[in-house]
Amino acid sequence: MSTRGSGNTESIGGSEPQMVAITPELVAPQRTVVPVPTELTSYRPDTYHIQPGDTLLVTVWDHPELTTPAGSQQQAVANGRLVQADGSFYYPYAGKMKVSGMSIEELRGTLSSRLAKYLRDPQLDVNVVGYGSRVALQGAFTDTSPQEITTVPLTLAQAIGKARIDVEQADLSGLVLTRDQRNYRLDLDALNRDGSVAPPIYLKPGDHLFLPFNDRKEIYVIGEVLRPQAITFKTTDMSLTQALGRTGGLNPVTAKGAAVYVIRGMEDVPRTPARVYHLDASSPTAFALGDRFPLHAGDVVWVGPAGVTRWNRFLTQLLPLSGIISNAAAAQYDMGRGN
Repeated sequence: MSTRGSGNTESIGGSEPQMVAITPELVAPQRTVVPVPTELTSYRPDTYHIQPGDTLLVTVWDHPELTTPAGSQQQAVANGRLVQADGSFYYPYAGKMKVSGMSIEELRGTLSSRLAKYLRDPQLDVNVVGYGSRVALQGAFTDTSPQEITTVPLTLAQAIGKARIDVEQADLSGLVLTRDQRNYRLDLDALNRDGSVAPPIYLKPGDHLFLPFNDRKEIYVIGEVLRPQAITFKTTDMSLTQALGRTGGLNPVTAKGAAVYVIRGMEDVPRTPARVYHLDASSPTAFALGDRFPLHAGDVVWVGPAGVTRWNRFLTQLLPLSGIISNAAAAQYDMGRGN
């Protein structure tokens, strides 16, 4: 990384950083909620269809030898019969048949017809006592056990509620629902913000839910604040005022209120120039602007000391400190995990 100057401006990696003032026009309301894809909200599960891995219990009235071959003292699953991976199912006197995709009523009718060749007016019932259809979960959930798709439809909200989000480590804006080899990113924070409620999304067999951790979603607040630190956030964004508040605010003795900067695009250097946003926080009303300025992951917030005006000193203090903060945060995270 090289730094060279031209007048009062320095460049990073040969590219001049762009200075942008944080003004009322810049922070005008721009938030838009990305709608949930219609293919997710329009899906409604119909009658339950038998799936490979299901365990079916067939009750033939007045014929316990068919209903409970393992004995009446056994659990229902022990007397059930498994639908094989190829969707086939075997039952005495009815033989082997393809049942995957059938409804419970369709299978009951087929079995009645086949058993009628050997039994007089057979009366039977079919129940699913074990389900092979599941939704897989990974990431920042307290319980990542697969969840069954049963005769009662399962919604995304119900699955998340049962899995329980790890609220300290989850990135609520990055949930990914994978269905039929396609990934749908869902921002749980935005969908349930300002009193709005996310539309119901019903899950299908084979769906996969991944909720990322927020350990890589950090901003760095350094310079003349009371507690310089790396801050993780789990929502869509964090405002500049919120970030300064978490660090205790500007140091009242050493900070220069007119020198609050947000450096964005540091990780892209030297491919593209970093962009620097400037907030003159010398007036209390300026924090209203900061409250409407959203930070992004990877941003560096730097509060300069009184008297700093040149870019070379600004960058000299900023770049090493951002690396130190990042490394310290990573070390603290590893220690917290027992590594």
